[in-house]
Amino acid sequence: MEGFELAILGLVGVVAGTVNTIAGGGSLLTLPALILLGMPASMANGTNRVGVLVQSFSAGLRFHQAGALDLSRGLTLLVPSCTGAVLGAWFSTLLPDLVFQRAIGLAMLGMLLVIWIRPRRWLEGTEISPRSTPLRMAVFFGLGFYGGFLQAGVGVVLLVGLVLIEGLDLARANGVKVLLVFGFTLPAMAVFMVQGLVDWIPALVLGVGSWFGGLLGARLTLSRGPAFVRWVLLVVVLLSATKLLAG
Repeated sequence: MEGFELAILGLVGVVAGTVNTIAGGGSLLTLPALILLGMPASMANGTNRVGVLVQSFSAGLRFHQAGALDLSRGLTLLVPSCTGAVLGAWFSTLLPDLVFQRAIGLAMLGMLLVIWIRPRRWLEGTEISPRSTPLRMAVFFGLGFYGGFLQAGVGVVLLVGLVLIEGLDLARANGVKVLLVFGFTLPAMAVFMVQGLVDWIPALVLGVGSWFGGLLGARLTLSRGPAFVRWVLLVVVLLSATKLLAG
């Protein structure tokens, strides 16, 4: 890639890292950008994980410093989500993802209704105590599988799971979300590295941009609160569903 293309990619990383931290769906910007710059889709899918990893680390660090990261809850959910992510990443190297991503697009249209109704639940949470139940573990295994397989939009579905299953409000759910994304991106990225599907120069440029985007997204989440996150989430879900269904 030329220097100008790398500069554009870095700016895309800032925007994607910000959007990913507040709601999710930033990979719907970075994946097309990598492909438009001439990278094969499978290579783009692996290369994109570096930016996601860096962005989630910087955002998680900011949430932790602000006392807004529920570590015990997040660590409990890491085991099923990481297991799912490894299987999802491996599966993505074997199969085309078009049918799968369109199914997720349809699911996101359903999420619009879920997020729109009963706004109090999204803004205040329900304070469900963490429990190790088969359903809870299965849900986060599935979310990890999707994150390993496609990544795009995984922040959205994680927020939905953390609000509906864990009872967190959107601001607190965001802290746990970035911890989970960081945790399951590590083993997923290892799968892509073993397969030779990470192009390191654009990956590192994307990572630098995503680092700053993660810090900015965390700052906006902490300063603006759950109501702001909910509106951003509604917009991102609508755009993500449109993008995934369009293929």
